[in-house]
Amino acid sequence: MENAQLIALSRQSALRNQLNVVANNMANINTAGFKAQRMLFEEYMMPVAEATEFQNRDQDLFYVHDYGTRTDFLPGSIKLTGNELDVAIEGDGFFAVQTADGGEAYTRNGTFTLDEGGQLVTPDDKPVLTDGGPINFTTADGKIEIARDGTISSELGVRGRIKIVNFENPQTLVQMGDNLFSGENPIPVTNVRVAQGAIEQSNVEGVVEVTRLIEITRAYTTVSKLIKDGDDLRQKAISTLGRLEA
Repeated sequence: MENAQLIALSRQSALRNQLNVVANNMANINTAGFKAQRMLFEEYMMPVAEATEFQNRDQDLFYVHDYGTRTDFLPGSIKLTGNELDVAIEGDGFFAVQTADGGEAYTRNGTFTLDEGGQLVTPDDKPVLTDGGPINFTTADGKIEIARDGTISSELGVRGRIKIVNFENPQTLVQMGDNLFSGENPIPVTNVRVAQGAIEQSNVEGVVEVTRLIEITRAYTTVSKLIKDGDDLRQKAISTLGRLEA
């Protein structure tokens, strides 16, 4: 297969992966605390490619390599809900939640609820952590109030403080699914500012993602046409050169 087609195929593969990322962003446009993803590309030169048999050296050929994704951690807008268990972080930081194996995961989604046992949990039933671990409430607690610094109080008094952490480089966080991240060496946030009765919305911008979707579709169509034209040209060359002249 010719180099031009190989390069075009590498571009097609990268565009398919980019399309999946954009589609996932659009699917989570209404997911609280969701952070948009961006594809990362680079030029890649085949290390074993060579053209030593030619008198004049050919130009280097570079392929398209999508080597990962980057998370856009810009904060989303704050939406008031009036639900006393909804909490939004104003500024940097992540809520800490407990995973099934007893470890920690991190999220910006502050849509919390109480499970059947009165434990404060995320929408997928993961316990929300305070500085003292998971927290439970009973009917005796009555109205729950969350101060600007994350301190949780009820009619029984101060119950704890929501655990909020940050990371030296958030780009090292790894997506776990369900709007959760895993990471090492979390740093406690000292100057915490949260809003009760509010949630942080997704930072996905619908118009921007639709524009990217159109650009990707057009680019994929162009590359497909280039590959088809190359196939047609090669078939025509084989057919012409393969004829035997009388």
